[in-house]
Amino acid sequence: MGFFSKIKRLWKKPDQEAAPVAETREIEDDGIAAASDAADALQAAVVTKAASVTAPPEAPEALAAPLAQTPIPATAPPAATTPRAAQAAPDTDAPWRNQLVLALREAEPRLSVWLSLVLTDVDRAGPLLWERLAFLFSCLDAPAAEAQTFVDQFRKWLTDMEYDAVEEFRSELQYRLALALDLEDEEDERNRLFLKLSESLAKTKEQIARRIDGLLGSHKVMDAAFWEEFEEILIMADLGYEPTAKLLEILKDRVRKSGETDPARFREILREELSAIFTPQKTIRAVNPPEVVMIIGVNGVGKTTTIAKLAHRASLQGKKVLIAAGDTFRAAAIDQLKIWADRVGAIFYAKGENADPAAVAYEAMDRAIAEGCDIMFLDTAGRLHTKANLMEELKKIKRVLGKKHPGAPHRCVLVLDATTGQNALSQTKLFNEAVDLDEIILTKLDGTAKGGVIVGIALEYGLPITFIGLGEKMEDLRPFSGQDFALALLT
Repeated sequence: MGFFSKIKRLWKKPDQEAAPVAETREIEDDGIAAASDAADALQAAVVTKAASVTAPPEAPEALAAPLAQTPIPATAPPAATTPRAAQAAPDTDAPWRNQLVLALREAEPRLSVWLSLVLTDVDRAGPLLWERLAFLFSCLDAPAAEAQTFVDQFRKWLTDMEYDAVEEFRSELQYRLALALDLEDEEDERNRLFLKLSESLAKTKEQIARRIDGLLGSHKVMDAAFWEEFEEILIMADLGYEPTAKLLEILKDRVRKSGETDPARFREILREELSAIFTPQKTIRAVNPPEVVMIIGVNGVGKTTTIAKLAHRASLQGKKVLIAAGDTFRAAAIDQLKIWADRVGAIFYAKGENADPAAVAYEAMDRAIAEGCDIMFLDTAGRLHTKANLMEELKKIKRVLGKKHPGAPHRCVLVLDATTGQNALSQTKLFNEAVDLDEIILTKLDGTAKGGVIVGIALEYGLPITFIGLGEKMEDLRPFSGQDFALALLT
């Protein structure tokens, strides 16, 4: 469900409200049933009030305002054609619902604003929070069962993390709501991500942007000396020699064709060309389920936590997830992945230390099909990309998966550590030769001045960069936007 369809219910005129389906759902646990019924009662309140006044009500200044500020008739006139919601009496046991629905209807349609209203006077996790979250889902026409699942998963996560105060989990809650309600592309959420990206690129930006400022201030025209100095800047930013040469050629060609020589326009030209480099090609995303994602990378790049974060995202999007422990060289790797699978609510499959990784993949595929999973993430051993026998093992795993489940693996994903700089380029080259990579995930972008390697990878291999790691939290693995990256880097 898209963003505008999500807010449609909140923005309907009272006389445009459609009659709800007569069927009711019983939901147990912490007042979620009460929240669903309360939403109907609040619609009745809005309908009745709108019929009795000529001007729309003003938004309450605070949800804690006295109920007398928003008088609501006790009942609505009975009629055979009156919707069920309009016949319900208002819920006087929880007046916050009456105030909250009015506040939500009057508020700016942004997830962060809605969440602020929902969290008014809520400072800790507990029954009131669960009821209000369920109420928000009902206001957005989300199924009651979906609300129940969301609340149960979030409550379990809070218990596992031992979080209680709102300030400890608010950011994670907004991230989960954005995924569960399909609002990640909503402008407010994109702005939040852009700020996080800008902060994470601070070291890289200092390395590149500061030197570009010096370059533009010391040259009157974009001549040979200008391009020579810019080439040095790119090399120092860990783009790599060949990617630097390609980028220079692109920029020189653009300048030559436009006839532009004023360095004042260079920053804008560079931003536009960087955005174009990252423009992904259209690909067929449909797969024969379950989708199989093979995760590859050397030790220490953050492969295990990346799998956990990907599984977390998929679970929040309503998918049934299986995580398979294909790294059988280290018992600790299996134990760590099991902990993460339990935390994110994924099915876990492992055979034990020193088992054949290809056999793990084969049997995990059986389990994923039997369990009706939507997606399977297969971990592989952290290996040195220079070890030929280990690279051959990756090829074997890929062949076994393809025979067991036609089309699998649907995605081969290489996880790279941004702090390794140009070493990430050589890893990409060798892994791509071995298994034909489909995409790149770049971790630890928030702790390095070598973020320029992301440009080098895109230029040299043309592989899409799908996610970037901007921190250690589950919410810090975010979809990559080349346009946002170029803007954050050069602004």
